[in-house]
Amino acid sequence: MASDRSNPDDFTAPLKRLLLAILVLCLSGIFLVWRIDSPRVERFRAHVIDAVVPRMDWAMAPVTGSVRLFRDFQSYQRLHEQNQELRRELRQMTAWKEAALQLEQENARLRDLNNVQLDPRLTYITAVVLADSGSPFRQSALINVGSRDGIVDGWATMDGIGLVGRISGVGNNTSRVILLTDTTSRIPAEIQPSGQRALVVGDNTPAPPIDFLENPDLVRPGDRIVTSGDGEVFPPGLLIGQVAQDPGGRLRVRLSADYERLEFLRVLRDHGARRVSGPSSLILPEVPPAPPSQAEEPPAARGGR
Repeated sequence: MASDRSNPDDFTAPLKRLLLAILVLCLSGIFLVWRIDSPRVERFRAHVIDAVVPRMDWAMAPVTGSVRLFRDFQSYQRLHEQNQELRRELRQMTAWKEAALQLEQENARLRDLNNVQLDPRLTYITAVVLADSGSPFRQSALINVGSRDGIVDGWATMDGIGLVGRISGVGNNTSRVILLTDTTSRIPAEIQPSGQRALVVGDNTPAPPIDFLENPDLVRPGDRIVTSGDGEVFPPGLLIGQVAQDPGGRLRVRLSADYERLEFLRVLRDHGARRVSGPSSLILPEVPPAPPSQAEEPPAARGGR
């Protein structure tokens, strides 16, 4: 019986076997080529990789796009954090701007205060602070002017804004300044605007107390304290500081002079004041001689009657 060659099954099975054999041969050839350790085969493999791999970019495009999208998201996140940080810094800079404006206004007031002419007799000489002997028992400073510059014991010294102390001890080229914070310092003062008289007493602390106040009820923290000129110790009207109150309720002085940075001092030449010849002269005034009594007549006058 003749076979029917028009049946497709007669060609499918041999074709499958042929394709399978070709596939096995190709895979075997690729395996052998990839396993052969030879310079020529290595160059062949390199050419094949160069020719095939770059054309696989289309397959890696989704992965590359995802990686770029993830990196862009991280970049946007960092930008958001930096934006928030800049906003916080801007708010902080705004607060600093307000503080700077307040300090500028305060400096303007201090400059105006520094230009006030207290007394036409007062002139000054600027001195450099050579040493600052701050100790628990003595508060003083050494300046580079002395008797050759006409410095006199008892003259006041300022730092350009507030009173610092007085000259106590003059050499030829140097002088010693007793600070207001020293325990030996006693400064007659006037508290404005009440006009109360008091004494600023040094106690080796940055804020000396106020003693011998006439009426404490008229004094408030923040009141201005200036020298009163009593006893001719200092010229009147020199700024000392402001009234402050410690936790114990005692009134003290917040000094206007910057004791932390004493580099230059102004020594006020008070030509109208008396000279101090001894330490006791800073406290005790000279007693003028008593005039003769009118009740007593000279002997010559009695004898002529």
